[in-house]
Amino acid sequence: MKSIVASVILIILCGGSGGVAAWAVVSWLGLAGPVGALIAAAAGMVIAVAAFAGTTTLLRGAGWMK
Repeated sequence: MKSIVASVILIILCGGSGGVAAWAVVSWLGLAGPVGALIAAAAGMVIAVAAFAGTTTLLRGAGWMK
């Protein structure tokens, strides 16, 4: 149960950070409209998945998650 709760919390945190990072990238590139939205969505998903995979790997290696 503890592992499920930790995973849900990490999904929320990594998804939020991925969204913020994607917004920053799109703003930095000066994109707007549908093109900006598509690039932000794709970048946000890639960043969020990478953050989640890295964080869970670290926590499992440290023995804090199963």
